[in-house]
Amino acid sequence: MMQTHAPTATISGPIEWTESEAAEIEEIVDRYPERRAAMLPVLWKAQRKFGWLNFDVMRLVSQSVGQPPSEVFAVASFYTMLKKQPTGRYLIQVCHTLSCAMRGADALVAMLEDKLDIRCGETTEDGLFTLIRVECLASCGSAPMMQVNDDFFELLNEARVDEILAAFKADSPLSTPRPEVDQWQWTIES
Repeated sequence: MMQTHAPTATISGPIEWTESEAAEIEEIVDRYPERRAAMLPVLWKAQRKFGWLNFDVMRLVSQSVGQPPSEVFAVASFYTMLKKQPTGRYLIQVCHTLSCAMRGADALVAMLEDKLDIRCGETTEDGLFTLIRVECLASCGSAPMMQVNDDFFELLNEARVDEILAAFKADSPLSTPRPEVDQWQWTIES
């Protein structure tokens, strides 16, 4: 059964840093000439802790870096890797820019929609997968590709997609190094 909206996920627990996290935030902030410059790493840390950036989380970040909430929201809304709504445990981002489009991005999206029984922008009923299209992920030479959470999967075909989805469904790690990681052999001549 297809779900028409992403699940409404609430963040459980208080929206605050633990003592050790607050100390870590201060270490991050101290690396920069001004507190505002630490906004992206602090947003990233907040997303890792809370799963996504709702307004209360952005307010916590604003307090942490000493900037108005509107500034934090402006930065968070600019970057697609910062999630402003809940997603599944595995966020599948399919590149659909020119190189990937020419090498089968539309077919890849259709295959994923079919296998997951969702459409782009939706999350599976079990909350495991969210599927979206994104702009260039800078892997043009190994299209079509997708990013799942922080990992790239390149040179995709149906068998490889089945293997990736099965591994995530079983919560088993994929072998590393993955074949797509080893595709480029660089030699430096002296």
